[in-house]
Amino acid sequence: MSEKQKKISSTKKINKNTSNKVGKVVSGYGEGSVDVVMSVDQVAKEAASMSASAPTISALSDLASDKPFLTINSLRAGYGKMEILHDFNLQIGKGQSLCLIGPNGAGKSTVLHSIFGFTNIFSGSIVVDGLDVTSLTPSQKLSNAGIAYILQDKSVFPQMTVEENLLMGGFLKGRPAEAKQAAEMVFDKYKRLADRRDKPAGVLSGGERRLLEISRALVMQPEVLLVDEPSIGLEPRFIDMVFEILDDLQKKDGKTIIMVEQNAKKGLAFADIGYVLVSGETAIADTGDNLLKNPDVGRLFLGG
Repeated sequence: MSEKQKKISSTKKINKNTSNKVGKVVSGYGEGSVDVVMSVDQVAKEAASMSASAPTISALSDLASDKPFLTINSLRAGYGKMEILHDFNLQIGKGQSLCLIGPNGAGKSTVLHSIFGFTNIFSGSIVVDGLDVTSLTPSQKLSNAGIAYILQDKSVFPQMTVEENLLMGGFLKGRPAEAKQAAEMVFDKYKRLADRRDKPAGVLSGGERRLLEISRALVMQPEVLLVDEPSIGLEPRFIDMVFEILDDLQKKDGKTIIMVEQNAKKGLAFADIGYVLVSGETAIADTGDNLLKNPDVGRLFLGG
């Protein structure tokens, strides 16, 4: 066989092997797999078609057991002059949990940012337990309405000890005198942190840092927890631990939790309510369990 024939034969083998792999299993939006490769644009386009039958205010109220503790009413919000949320509505009852899912750029984190005061509000309102908090600053929302925001990642102070990080929660709320007592309650509850109270936060594992971030928010004694991507960057065993902690905070301590979670299966399995956001609007709202069973949601966001 000539050198040219050898190259042609080798190329055919490579092409054959490559063609066998096209269209095979790839990672989905959350966890699991899909058999057909879908681009981000395809997911967004198909998700947008869901918006034709967006949920009514009455439907949102039903999911909140007709007793909303936190409501967002016809909110238009964004950054600078750019509007991200369009006539957005949300309702959640006291002690409930709600998970926001959707394609990248749908406005999920913008909802949390708007509640806490990190966006420009063009119109609409945000009300917590009868108090209009729309125009309050983040510190005022924490002090007056008990809203705490747990950031995505890397919000601990690595050079400070675990205990000092917890005490920062008290300073953020403007009540340092109460912080020490609250920190001791955290240590009583979570031995993993108590054993490391005098260690620099920088030596903690990823899961332990996430626990510290959640615990620092608890020192602020909030009523509402805004949780942005609780599982991001964590190993599976730590993801389970974090969701167990959040479940404990909701079920035993009565915290109201609104979260954004890229791992859609995990988030919906945890939450009482799920919203699917598309282009700054709610396309679907239902119980977390029902969204897990929804074939369209499964195909686009749950990996088949």
